[in-house]
Amino acid sequence: MEKSNSDTTDTQNYRQTAKDLLCFIQKSPSCFHAVHNFTENLIANGFTELKEQEEWHLEQGKSYFTTRNSSSIISFKIPSASFKGFSITASHSDSPSFKIKENEEIKSGEYITLNVEKYGGMLCAPWFDRPLSVAGRIICRGQNKDGTIGLVQKLVNVNKDLLIIPNLAIHMNRNANDGQKYNVQQELLPVYTVTASNKKFTQTVAESAGVQEKDILSSDLFLYNRVSGTLWGADEEFIASSQLDDLECAWTTFKAFINSQNDSYCTVHCVFDNEEVGSQTKQGAASTFLKDTLNRINAGLKRTDEQFYTALAQSFMISADNAHAVHPNYTSVADPVNRPVVNKGPVIKFNAAQKYTTDAFSAALFKQICENAEVPYQTFTNRSDMAGGSTLGNISGNQVSIPCVDIGLAQWAMHSPYESAGAKDPALMIMAIEEFYRTSWNLVKED
Repeated sequence: MEKSNSDTTDTQNYRQTAKDLLCFIQKSPSCFHAVHNFTENLIANGFTELKEQEEWHLEQGKSYFTTRNSSSIISFKIPSASFKGFSITASHSDSPSFKIKENEEIKSGEYITLNVEKYGGMLCAPWFDRPLSVAGRIICRGQNKDGTIGLVQKLVNVNKDLLIIPNLAIHMNRNANDGQKYNVQQELLPVYTVTASNKKFTQTVAESAGVQEKDILSSDLFLYNRVSGTLWGADEEFIASSQLDDLECAWTTFKAFINSQNDSYCTVHCVFDNEEVGSQTKQGAASTFLKDTLNRINAGLKRTDEQFYTALAQSFMISADNAHAVHPNYTSVADPVNRPVVNKGPVIKFNAAQKYTTDAFSAALFKQICENAEVPYQTFTNRSDMAGGSTLGNISGNQVSIPCVDIGLAQWAMHSPYESAGAKDPALMIMAIEEFYRTSWNLVKED
């Protein structure tokens, strides 16, 4: 049977959305680049930047954003009419990787390797034998006109195939395919150059950032996979890329945020850093960043504390962090009946121990939103004999206690430097979150 014109158009639309996502990830090799790219998009859409160290003067009907540590960002649209509450989505900007240590060069025989340590709980094996590079930020010395210290931050992406972590040949490790435990300090150091080279790593970084090597005081630099994202499969129904967890959710919720409007709710889009290492930082979901921002929105509009608390009581958050799809080669590790599939829409995540914050009310509201948007949804729970991870919802709830649902898009190989997912799901997520941002609700229980 031939495809209809509408089917062809839908296919083109979801593929274009997937390609746009992959393009964003390509331009965002670190959390700092992701936030920078969100910032540029917000400014292009008429948002005003607010500095945390300055007073905020807000107006109804206007749109704003603020950042913390250059790696977390909160953007919001103030309603032009009433102010019932906050409609919030939260995702994270970081992904598991290897962080470059101070005094990074190590001489190993005739070669120079880089001293790295694990950031987050990654799958180590896929990092071998791939072209890698480094990205992040450097901090350079500077001085203000009044003589005070004025440190300068520069984004850096060494945009070339700079490093590789070579595998040990099977001839020298006959048990390599029987399971392997890796020692990061000894076995996962990327090769940078030969000892005969005079090109120091800091010189390479300085040249890439357009600064003098002597001016670099410190850095936050991470390895990243240089293999570009792609559509794949018999009908290009899948995508593969680095950082799908969680830039896929961060980008799709951002697109929905930009595209939608609500006259009664202040719509808020949050992207936090450091989820992969527990969120216990000044810019993480466990910090005061969200609470501070919501408080300052309320104060900036000259609303009372009582109005703030009533607004919180009528607010809702969607914590969007990718979910596990059933793996076709490992079907037994999934729950017997809650078995998400790629390309079948957002996944609602449940956990009795509250690793996910979803409850009956928050799940019901999100299901209704998906139904109104004509978007399919799925459910995920871990096997009862298998522990899972946690995410942003219950962590941010320690600072801002509002109803919350944990969702994500189904993917394979979570925490690999090259993950796979469904090509249709980004478009479905955008449709669902647009409906959320447009929606008003009432979570009042009736007997």
